[in-house]
Amino acid sequence: MGWSGNFGALAALPQEIRDELERRSTVMDIPEGTTIFAPGMQADNLLLLLSGTVRVQQVSESGREIVLYRVEAGESCVMTTACLIAHEDYAAEGITETPCRAVAIPRQVFDDLAAKSDAFRQFVFTSYARRITDLFGVIEALAFQRVDIRLAQRLLKLAGPGGLLETTHQKLATELGTAREVVSRQLREFQRRGWIEQARGSVQLTDRAALEALSQE
Repeated sequence: MGWSGNFGALAALPQEIRDELERRSTVMDIPEGTTIFAPGMQADNLLLLLSGTVRVQQVSESGREIVLYRVEAGESCVMTTACLIAHEDYAAEGITETPCRAVAIPRQVFDDLAAKSDAFRQFVFTSYARRITDLFGVIEALAFQRVDIRLAQRLLKLAGPGGLLETTHQKLATELGTAREVVSRQLREFQRRGWIEQARGSVQLTDRAALEALSQE
């Protein structure tokens, strides 16, 4: 079984379709910190991630950044899918957060298989619908949820097994789509309560239970 076996819906494709897909696609290794697409670039390939993480973010005219979503192993990028379907350029940027291995499916292959394979179309649109739901969640959080709750949720999500995050206030602000000063003020309050400890370039969770309680409000 080739790389398509890493994607459940693709594994269900007829063997001849899978063989064509794998034959006409390219597996590539991408270093950490690589910008794989940016606003104004044309979408030439559908990227399926075999390993690693890609952060998709948008930058406003004022320079403020917000993380829209992450692409993990076994997933495709909804931004790329939308651009391929609509024949439009990218409106956001995708950056590898770790070394990544990905499959690049050329536009022509994408169009050919979408036209003749129900299973391939189902894979594409199921992934697309799932990520659109996630994006609505981001919009809802930005519009209606308090920053302290969103920050607690993000700290819990990003912390390693020992509760340590190697990050900066600016990176957390980008995650939340807010100003660095807002994040810094809220982190100081969390530290005052004994929920975290801060050092240069890192945050250590010291009371996960308190953060979880806040995150569920």
